[in-house]
Amino acid sequence: MAKISAIVTKHWKVLFGWNVLVGLVGTGAIARVPKIWSASTQLIMPGRGSNLDANLGELGYLRNSEPNFYSSQFNALKLQEAILNSDAVLKKVQELDPQGNEFSELGQYKSLFNVSLNEETSIISLTVSAANPELARLRASNLIQAYQQRLNQLRQTNKTARQQLSRNELEAAKQNLRNLQLALARFKQSSGLVDSQSQTQGIVTTINNLTSTQAEALAQAKYSENQANVLANRLNISPPEAIDSLELGENKDYQFIRSKIAELDVEIKQKQAIYTDEHPSIQNLMTQRQQLQNQMEKYVNQVSQTNKIDTNVNSDKQGRASLIQQMLLAESEASSNRKKAAQIQSKLQQLQANLSLIPNKQAKLAELIQQVELAEGVYKGLVAQVQQTNIDSFDSYPNVQLLEAPKIELKASSPKIILTLLNAVLASFIGSAAMILLLERRNPLLSPKDLQNIKFPIVVPIPKLSNSAIKHLLNETDIEFQRLASAISLQSLEDRRLLITSAIAGEGKTSVTIGLATALVELGFRVLVVDGNFRQGELSKYLSKYLSYGREISNSERPLPIKANLDLLPNFVTEGKILDFVNQGRFEKALAFAQLRGEYDYVLVDSAAVSTTSETALMTSVVTNVLFVVRPGNSYTNSVNYSLEQLINHKANIVGLVVNSTESISGLVGIR
Repeated sequence: MAKISAIVTKHWKVLFGWNVLVGLVGTGAIARVPKIWSASTQLIMPGRGSNLDANLGELGYLRNSEPNFYSSQFNALKLQEAILNSDAVLKKVQELDPQGNEFSELGQYKSLFNVSLNEETSIISLTVSAANPELARLRASNLIQAYQQRLNQLRQTNKTARQQLSRNELEAAKQNLRNLQLALARFKQSSGLVDSQSQTQGIVTTINNLTSTQAEALAQAKYSENQANVLANRLNISPPEAIDSLELGENKDYQFIRSKIAELDVEIKQKQAIYTDEHPSIQNLMTQRQQLQNQMEKYVNQVSQTNKIDTNVNSDKQGRASLIQQMLLAESEASSNRKKAAQIQSKLQQLQANLSLIPNKQAKLAELIQQVELAEGVYKGLVAQVQQTNIDSFDSYPNVQLLEAPKIELKASSPKIILTLLNAVLASFIGSAAMILLLERRNPLLSPKDLQNIKFPIVVPIPKLSNSAIKHLLNETDIEFQRLASAISLQSLEDRRLLITSAIAGEGKTSVTIGLATALVELGFRVLVVDGNFRQGELSKYLSKYLSYGREISNSERPLPIKANLDLLPNFVTEGKILDFVNQGRFEKALAFAQLRGEYDYVLVDSAAVSTTSETALMTSVVTNVLFVVRPGNSYTNSVNYSLEQLINHKANIVGLVVNSTESISGLVGIR
């Protein structure tokens, strides 16, 4: 959370500008949102009390005893909603609308109408939107009128269709049902397909298992092949050559001759140390060695005359023979797994062929079952309708009545305002996040991971110091500064000089300088602090309050006492002559003179930031030891990397890293 807060604070100007822009755009969009007037009305559908109750099989139940339902899959209110939202009704309303021509598509015009249902009370609520109250009322009235007309048309059509039903159709439906049932029974007997789903599932499960096994076999084969190839490359030998080499290495006669040649080589060396090469004893040994060498070559030729053979292979389990055996074993396993995968593939093809025959039969079976179920439902429905004396009580289109006349809302609404506000908030959040990611990608805040490529002999975290704590640094130091001073005292520093710097300003260089100096004094050392920030002179400004002659501090070229064993060499360089002061050696002379005269154990130089000045890097030629200060939440990765690169290029010795405003060393261990 602290890192996020630091990043937001870092880029607050950009984020503020972006959010102001989003606010202005959102305000303009809200100002242009048109007002919408709404008219509402209600319809009610009365219940019915018929006693018709028939089971239609898969088609559901045919009941008139329930006021709001015809079947388990049919809802009368939903039907009325569909009629109200139908193209036929709304197209009629659009033709009567004064502004109907402004809508090029019927779908746009439909969005002005909203239908909601209350299934408990059989009430249908209608809401109509328009640009003015009178138009909203007119549209609501036209909708009710067009809806009633459409209901009458549907009732008449339904009545005509029902009158065409007769007992001849019932007999035809019964005969059709019998024929389909007989065809279904014959197909089951001929195809042997009893439970197609379980049979198919069994084959599919077997195919899946075999596919998984095949994939494992192929993966194992690939692994073994890779292992064999790696061993072959490492041994620089092919499998045929490896077999020949292994066979030669297991030849005891060949190994015996090799050992005898090795013994002769040792004996020849011993003789050559005493006699010349023409001595008979040496010549005799050389002759024996050549004979053994010829015999060894015969063994090699017996094994193979074409393949390259590694003659150094022996039966030692720790030698190349073990690796060759592993390579041959891996090659054998790869071949075995490949054959296993091929066998599985053959079985898969057989199962897939069997499976491919099932869909046709299954489709035919499902088709016959569906036909039987539909025929049965049709037959039962016709029976129920024939027995029903009053068809009108089963009318699908009841007499829907107007419960409440259209009325206008007292106030206009603007539903798009909330959507605009949500879009503005979303745009603000996403845009801010995108800008932060973009800016952080260009120059992100420093993290411990960014410093892990550089090894620091000393890494010390310093807790965040308040203003009051900084003022008391000269009187009493924290345990962290004491640890830092102890670590510095154990370092072998050239000339006992230490340059304290950072990448950018505001990372706590001056506070670290004062705290380290005070801690070294407490350890018994005599310390000189030097204000090396020639442009700002922060150290001189801060310590001037401890001098009785603070007004003359800027003109002093000699150390001034701050407290016992602690002196200050203030900033006395004129603005504009800083580079000359460093390059011409005046800084080195002033430092050497002060150090020699005061007999200081340590000289601490508080310098300017490396990335903002050029003289700090040049000062490392005088003070080679550098203590680098970073501050999480304030330091930038690019600035720190650039500064460290500059110091390294100037051959500076970075003796330590101080992580300012950090409570613990957790997360910094990898930097060491």
